[in-house]
Amino acid sequence: MSSYSDRLSQRPLVLDGAMGTVIYQQGVFVNACYDELCLSNPGLVAGIHRQYAEAGADLLLTNTFGANRVKLRGYGLGERVAEINRAAVALARGVGGDGLLVAGDVGPCTGFAGVLTDAAAGEVEAAFAEQMAALAAAGADLLFIETFADPRELALAARVARATGLPVHASFTVNERGETAVGVTAATMVAALQADANVDTIGLNCAIGPAGLFEIVEKILPLASKPLLVKPNAGFPRQVGGRMLYMTSPEYFTEYAKRFIQLGVRGFGGCCGTTPEHIRQAARSIRGLSGVKRHAAIHVLSAAEARAVEPVPTARKSRFAAKLARGERVTSVEILPPKSPALTAVLEKVRACHFAGVDAINIPDGPRASARVSPLVMAMLIKRHVGIEPVPHYCCRDRNLLGMQSDILGAAAAGIENLLVITGDPPKTCEGPDVTGVFDIDSIGLTRLIHNLNHGLDFGGNRIDPPTAILIGVGANPCALDPEREIERYRRKIEAGAEYAITQPVFDADALLRFLEKADGASRHIPILAGIWPLASLKNAEFMRNEVPGVVIPDAVMARLERCRTRDEARDAGIELAREMIARVKDSVAGFQVSAPLGNVETALRVLE
Repeated sequence: MSSYSDRLSQRPLVLDGAMGTVIYQQGVFVNACYDELCLSNPGLVAGIHRQYAEAGADLLLTNTFGANRVKLRGYGLGERVAEINRAAVALARGVGGDGLLVAGDVGPCTGFAGVLTDAAAGEVEAAFAEQMAALAAAGADLLFIETFADPRELALAARVARATGLPVHASFTVNERGETAVGVTAATMVAALQADANVDTIGLNCAIGPAGLFEIVEKILPLASKPLLVKPNAGFPRQVGGRMLYMTSPEYFTEYAKRFIQLGVRGFGGCCGTTPEHIRQAARSIRGLSGVKRHAAIHVLSAAEARAVEPVPTARKSRFAAKLARGERVTSVEILPPKSPALTAVLEKVRACHFAGVDAINIPDGPRASARVSPLVMAMLIKRHVGIEPVPHYCCRDRNLLGMQSDILGAAAAGIENLLVITGDPPKTCEGPDVTGVFDIDSIGLTRLIHNLNHGLDFGGNRIDPPTAILIGVGANPCALDPEREIERYRRKIEAGAEYAITQPVFDADALLRFLEKADGASRHIPILAGIWPLASLKNAEFMRNEVPGVVIPDAVMARLERCRTRDEARDAGIELAREMIARVKDSVAGFQVSAPLGNVETALRVLE
């Protein structure tokens, strides 16, 4: 089995979720000693480990958070420390085998807001040493020291843990102000752990939910060169029917799981209130993220191979391509495919755009991982019945590499001349059965695949004649959580063969202009269309801001919508904001893609007037 450090270097880890929460859900009263259940009810503990393993966790924490002499003494179990900790490791290992990491879980000896005193230091050190020695001897892969508030106690625990020879993870907990219960800031805690040679990885866990913890991690991540792992609570508990329940849904939790990983966190799991369902959805989404899954390698054309077939020049691929090549401003309206096969109403909206002089219709591919009519089929019907050029999106989520190449060849045969290549959102939970993402390749690999087909070479290195002649568009996110990584990916897309780009909806002109300035440093310049979304209401803006990855809406925009008293007033304000965005950036972009909010094409056309 590879080591903890090896696993971290390969990809971000999925940690398990709460143990105590699930034990409580099984009907065990809170006044029981949950650590002792490793002896008296091993089936219950092993069953919870199994649920997390089946959910996709890479690391299982032993059920030993309070299994030290100081805490166990209150239950009359002070003499059973070694026995409980050995049993706990055996239970986790019995489920995880050699495939999953088993972390010996160690909590503080002091209370939640306790401060380690000189008088208690000797007893606490002995308690840590006894527990950690038992965990190490039983075969734990690392020691996971978590939920500490006092930096002195955490440093003591780390020093004792290092003496076992195992890797050491040290995690602390903060409130929404970014302070521990004893008033130490998160930045101070990170600085201390960063300098502590006894600590291998740093973490934050417990106390607050994913949204609050995300804001804190954004600030402290630049301070840490050691890998950072996070385990937020499932929000704040509420009393429901006499029970304290955590209300954050697995779907909401998962949205933040993706954001944490995209920010640069190297491990994500759950603390109080989280369940195997939270981890199942988070694991599935994290492993579908670009840069996490290992993608299939797509052949890079050699100079000789590139010259072997004369590709169709960009300007001759489509009317849309010709206009881009001439440097003329282009316009596009984004219209969602319907969720049923009835396309009459959609085609009427497309026809209105055509009559208004719009150059192309953008067709998303399962936006936010929803099931809709195939964008390729909708594109063919638009060409047949309306005549305006369609630009169907094509994402990597739903098909394997074989299916992708077949679709692209089929699209070319059907006369589809433009594709917008995207990685795609990981599958979301819906009313139906669980679905999985494929992601054999990401948008960079898919761009290279189409580029190769345009040069007469399929993914197996076989010649095709004639080659395809598809205009390759890619996405770009000027407001990405990690702007440097986004620019690097954008440049790699260009090197793979991208011919133009369309940005995510942008509400901050300065952010877009900064991105464009950095994009100029790419090896080859390609036209960029600005994504424009006319907000329909304050509720629409709040949804976009909080739920759609990659979208950043400034406070000033939110404040402007808050002042609107009616729906019509809010819609007009959204249109005016979109027009102002266009006016700010029109001299820096090749054109605009305007979304039709809630399917309202008239709003999109008003923006383009």
